[in-house]
Order: sequence, then structure tokens, then C-alpha cells
Amino acid sequence: MSWQGEAFPDLILLVSTGNIDKAAIFNAEGTSVWASSPGFQVAPAEIKEVVASYKDTPEAKTVDARTHVKKVESEGFHIGASRYVTIKADERSLYGKKGKEGVVIVKTTQAILVAHYPETVQPGSAANTVEQLGDYLISVGY
Repeated sequence: MSWQGEAFPDLILLVSTGNIDKAAIFNAEGTSVWASSPGFQVAPAEIKEVVASYKDTPEAKTVDARTHVKKVESEGFHIGASRYVTIKADERSLYGKKGKEGVVIVKTTQAILVAHYPETVQPGSAANTVEQLGDYLISVGY
């Protein structure tokens, strides 16, 4: 499935809020880019790292959930050839910071949204923008 034509309006809306400067939408497996902002490159190894973070659960490792630390929480992750320190990692969302800029990643039923915000944007504003698009996509079956 290619969303470049179909989902590109959602991507443009996301970026046009001013809370995000570049973004991409992948399928939930991270094997296909459905839409991407011009010049926003997420390497296959980087999206694979993101997908792995969603699969890293206490059940997957048969460890006590109270002591389980995801690999992404201890090592961070990479997007656009930059390393981000993980500030949130749960079954839906992955947030990272590099200095004052950051990345918000939201997994929906069928998609993974990857959005970058510049240092001039408050992290909470960026997160709310991406989470709202994630809610919308889930509500329409994606």
C-alpha cells in the first residue's frame, strides 16, 4: 500500500501545525514507507529498531514486569542518523530527545507515525499533535 497520495494530506496537516517539522508514516511492520516529508530519511535499520522496541515486552522475555527495562530505554534509538535518548517507551508511544529537539513515534493498528520537532517547539505540543493523529487513524481503522 502506498499512502503518498492518500495519506499525504494527513502528513501535511501534521507538519502544518508548526509543532512538527518533518514526518513519515510506515506500515506497522516498518517494511514500507506510506508517506514522508521531503528530505526526511529514516533508514531501514532505524525503523527496525523502533519496531523491535514495541515487541520488547516482559512477556517476550519472560521476566518480571516490575523490573523489565526495554532495550530502547537503556540505549536510546536512532532516527535520521541521529541518536535520541528515550524519554517514553510504552506499547503505543516512543518519545526521544536530542538536546532541545526530539522525535515522537506513535503506533496505531496498521501504521507507525514518526515525527520530528525542532528545538523551538515544546515537547508536549509535538506529542499532542502526533498522538491526536494517531487517535484519528485508529478511529478510522488504521
